[in-house]
Parts: sequence; C-alpha cells; structure tokens
Amino acid sequence: MSARRLVPLSAIEAAARRLEGVVRQTPLVELPLDARSPVWAKCENLQAAGAFKIRGAYNFIAQLREAERRRGVITYSSGNHAQAVALAAGLVGVPAVVVMPTTAPRIKVDGARALGAEVIFDGTTSADRKTRAEAEAGARGLHIVPPFDHPWIIAGQGTVGLEILRDCPEVAHVFVPVGGGGLISGIAAAVKRRRPDVRVVGVEPEGAATMRASLAAGYPVVLDRVASIADGLVPLRPGDLTFDHAQRFVDEIVTVSDDAIAGAVLWLFRRAKLVVETSGAATLAAILDEAGREAGSGDGQTVAVLSGGNIAVDTLVALAAEAGDRSQESGDRRQETGGSKRASPASSD
Repeated sequence: MSARRLVPLSAIEAAARRLEGVVRQTPLVELPLDARSPVWAKCENLQAAGAFKIRGAYNFIAQLREAERRRGVITYSSGNHAQAVALAAGLVGVPAVVVMPTTAPRIKVDGARALGAEVIFDGTTSADRKTRAEAEAGARGLHIVPPFDHPWIIAGQGTVGLEILRDCPEVAHVFVPVGGGGLISGIAAAVKRRRPDVRVVGVEPEGAATMRASLAAGYPVVLDRVASIADGLVPLRPGDLTFDHAQRFVDEIVTVSDDAIAGAVLWLFRRAKLVVETSGAATLAAILDEAGREAGSGDGQTVAVLSGGNIAVDTLVALAAEAGDRSQESGDRRQETGGSKRASPASSD
C-alpha cells in the first residue's frame, strides 16, 4: 500500500472549508445508556438530505471543472448517496441522474426525485448499478460521482471525524458503520492523524461483512452474496482505496445481527427520540452487543456515528411489530421453562 494513495489530513481540512454553509454541523447527543463513560451519538441522521453523504457528494461536485459540470453528473446508489448527489448538483446548478436498485426503499427514491434527480432502476447489487451508470455516462457524456471509492468522497466524509474531535475532546472510541467504506475511511484518516490514541471501530451486518473478510484476507474480496435489513451496508466488495484506509487506520471491525440492528433502531426511537435508519443504527447495535462493548472497553468517552435517518414510518411499524412477536415468543418460552431473560433493547421502553 502506497502512502500516496491515502487521503491526507490537509485534504479533509480543505473539504471542511469547502463545506462551510452547505452541510449541517450535526450535534453530539448523549445517549441514555447505563455506561461507565458517556456514549454520544453523532447525529448525521439530522444532516441535509438525511445522511452524511452530502459531505462527500458536494466536495466532489464542487471540484469538477466547469465543462464537466455542464454535462451533468450521474451516480449509482442504494439511496442516500443518490439523494446527496441530487442535492449537491442542485446547489451548484447541474443536472443529476441516479441509478438505484429495484429494491430501493421508496422514501429514498422519492427523496432523490424531490431533489430534482432523474432516477433509473437497475438490478439489486452495487455491481448492477455501477455497470448501468457507466453505460449511461458513456452514452450521455455525464460525469460519474462514485459513492465511496474516491479521495474527494473520502475527504468529504472525513469532516465528520474533525467535528467529533472538536466537539468531544475526551473521545476514546469511535464506532462507524461500514458499507463501501467511504465514511470510515474519512473519519479514521482524520481521527488517527490528529489523535492516534483514539480507537476506531467499524460495524458491519453479519450478512454483509465485506470489509472484515477483506481485512482478514489482506486484499479486497468479493462475497458470493450479501443480505441485511441495513440496505446501505451491503456492497459485495469494498473499494480499493477504502480498503487501504481501513487497513491503515481502522483498529477493528465487528459485526451485528439484523435483530440487533432492528432493536437499536427501536431503542433510539423510543429512548433517545431519534429517527435513525437501519444502516445508521448499526453502531448502537454494536455498543449494546457484547462484542461492541468489548471493542469499546476502557476509559474515555465513546461516539457512535448515526449515519442516516431516511426510514419510512411503515418500516418502523414493521420493525416494532416483529420485535413484539419475538418478545411474545420469548415470553411463551419462559413460561414453558420457568426461566428468565433480560429484556432486549427492542423491548425496553
């Protein structure tokens, strides 16, 4: 791995200046957890367009040459990056096209359209979307805005890390959700260069642990299949550049189950009054889980990045209903066996 491939701190600092007045300086909110040290949520669910993605998208589009902007931009995304590109393109006055999976959540499709993007549907995997976006770009002269594997995207996402260090100077652990790896690459690059003592922990769904598998192998691997309720965290393969950053700067990757993610979404809604999508709640799922508590053990404060809040009301209702069914089944088993079980995050209220 060449150090020249890694995004320098100066590029992240330049991105922060570029994003002034464009993105929200999202707050840190202390979570009501019974923990030895405070646990804070970095609320990117409150960001413009509902997710952190505007940071990288705007940082990328703002650096295009005027001739490139005039032709328009295109991206491929399961939802949040699509909305971010639509928003960023609108801010600089260029047309945007987004390629989304046929399974994209309606709330994210509607969001991209409301922000002025032309939406094209193709396939169910990131590879399907990328192939279609490349074909459209070639036919229509559009400039591709990659979702994660580009230094301008990583630098933009890294501004989250700068804000965490500024607002929580006693931070010791940062938990970050991992999909393609752009967010954790940027945050880790910013945090580790300024505070190498801070532990950066990535969180992936058990059914889509692409970065964990890649780090174990020592190179980016392609999984045969991925599946998770966290629709923003299911690439078949991490990026080459994001893999390099994770290998250099990330301390550990942990995985969480879909049940744990659903429980974290409901816990945040009920206990913290925060609306967070499944992908964004993966970090809290890890902290509530034994593996996450071990990864974040020790002195100092913890920050969990809640990466997005684009979740439909009917999805929340469905998650609550499923949690209720599981709680009822658990109660029935306890009655049959006479045993006891600690309440899950989903059922604690």
